[in-house]
Amino acid sequence: MSLLDFPEPPTEAAIAHARAQLTRYHQDSRALERKIQDERDALARIVDERQGAIREMEKELACLEDKVALARAYVSPIKRLPNELLRHIFMFNFDDCAWSAWVLSAVCSLWRRLVLNMPKLWSKIRLVTTQASSAETIRLWLERSGRTVPLDIEIVLRSPSVHSGPADGLSRRRYLSLPPHAAGDPWVAGNGGWPATPPLLHTPPATGGGATAVHLQIGGVHPTVHVVPVQAVVAGDAMGPAPPSPPHTHTTDWEPPMLMTPERSTLSQQRLRKNMHWGHIAFYYLVEQMHRWERFVFRFDKQFASIGALKAIEGDAPLLREFEISCTDPAFYGEWKWLPSAPVNAHFDISNLDTLTLYHVPFEWSSPMLRNLRNLQLRSLPTVHITLDRILHIVAANPLLESLTMHFASPHPPVLPLTAVTLSELKTLNLGGHYLLSNLVESLMLPALDTLILDIEARDPIEDTVSGLLTRSGNPPLTRLSLSYGANTGPHAGFYWGSGAGVASWHFLSELDHLAALQVGSAPLEPLISALSAPDDDNGQDRWMCPNLTTLAMRGCHAHGDGVAKLVQMVESRNPDTGAGAGGGGQVFGGVTPARLRHLELYDCTALGPDVTKWLKTRIEEVVCTEPSFEGCVGRLVLVH
Repeated sequence: MSLLDFPEPPTEAAIAHARAQLTRYHQDSRALERKIQDERDALARIVDERQGAIREMEKELACLEDKVALARAYVSPIKRLPNELLRHIFMFNFDDCAWSAWVLSAVCSLWRRLVLNMPKLWSKIRLVTTQASSAETIRLWLERSGRTVPLDIEIVLRSPSVHSGPADGLSRRRYLSLPPHAAGDPWVAGNGGWPATPPLLHTPPATGGGATAVHLQIGGVHPTVHVVPVQAVVAGDAMGPAPPSPPHTHTTDWEPPMLMTPERSTLSQQRLRKNMHWGHIAFYYLVEQMHRWERFVFRFDKQFASIGALKAIEGDAPLLREFEISCTDPAFYGEWKWLPSAPVNAHFDISNLDTLTLYHVPFEWSSPMLRNLRNLQLRSLPTVHITLDRILHIVAANPLLESLTMHFASPHPPVLPLTAVTLSELKTLNLGGHYLLSNLVESLMLPALDTLILDIEARDPIEDTVSGLLTRSGNPPLTRLSLSYGANTGPHAGFYWGSGAGVASWHFLSELDHLAALQVGSAPLEPLISALSAPDDDNGQDRWMCPNLTTLAMRGCHAHGDGVAKLVQMVESRNPDTGAGAGGGGQVFGGVTPARLRHLELYDCTALGPDVTKWLKTRIEEVVCTEPSFEGCVGRLVLVH
């Protein structure tokens, strides 16, 4: 009887019968569910068995693929190369990339054995590191370089900011760069900073087998890890070499420091204790190999806890050719007993030293290290007050100088009379700082001078100093001239502030027929542009000034109402539109046709407008312009009025 056969309305007997059927239905349903589950379990067992069989076959396949890969590697052509030829190829890689040994040693066991037995591949140390990184990396590098191979060492120490986390070795808010030069400045090595290079991630040493847990990640991004190999700074373009600059650290923005939890505070204290010893550990290993130093460069952005470790740099370095210690932060330092501060009668074997760079670190003017050099770069601490005659003594002690860079913020007047000093080999002179250094220039004779960079405080017109130097030196063919281009320039460093070029008249440019590049900072725009324009009655000239000029860079050179118009006239006269290619020179005066301008830079000078900028780019190959901010312009207008 089905449910449809029950009478309506239900009777007692029908209800009892329906309940009995309901019970049977429940029993049959549960029995069927059990059968379904049994079948599912059976199916799952079959699937597990088949999947297990598949996994076993996959393992066998993986083993076979590994064997295939090994077999292919064994029969590959490179395996047939003799070890001697492999070593020769490795040396080519080493010439292109100083840290190539880390990459090559991670390829295979054979290459690793070869690389570890080639000390030459480990002879160039390139590190950008922090105090939070392990100094054992330096020890490992030195050990692999053997005992006799000359060492080329370049280490950059970066200081983390207060925002760094406990596991963060580097700041997220700070970065390294050169001092604030304009992008594309052809006189700046590396064109604006130390180039980013493939990061080298340093991890704790692996246990067993002598393997080292070092991971290399090759890419073109800025280094954001603890230990990074860094390339040597590359010279600029055809403008010639630029003096090395110390690393410069600056903050892009500011935010209040985060509150530290007790756990974070404990980790930070542990890291601080570790940081206190980084320098002592690193320089213990480095100074131990001082007899092998051929080139030693150490740069850091500010004082660090273990800076006293630099005092250990003392002793013989018979192979040393280049030595540099550079710091961005001009902080206070006490007197150090180290090579640059050695007494005059000290006897150290540094006879091969020809390049010395000391930025914001202690040194003694009479140190034997400051003698018989070919390249010298000095930037004194603000708290050091060396008399002018002793600065001249430093110059005179190096008669074979080819490049000289000196910056003294607070020298004292001379005690002894200044005597004339002739540097017959000097090609590049870069002086900056106190106005007393102009008296130093008046004591120099430089018959081979090619590049002159003066960033001296403007107290008197600088053109007399330049003209006097060239006249005494027999009018050498100066090709590069920079006046106050790199010091105190910007929207608030105007001519009337006394921080600019300090040029009263540009007529001295008529003596510089060989000048190819001119950089000027914080001087009025119109007089300079007028002097470089075509000769006429307005500028009182009868001949072209600087007829071979191809590069002109101005920074912070404020302009008045007709400055832009005069700039256009100057470019029109030197770079006329001569049709296809526009390769001809400017107007002819006195039988002289000026060279075309190839490179023009205007930083924070005047608002040109997009139309003028576009027109300039049709006449000049390279044009770089940054218009002054509104606040900067207002500041100058208020000052002038």
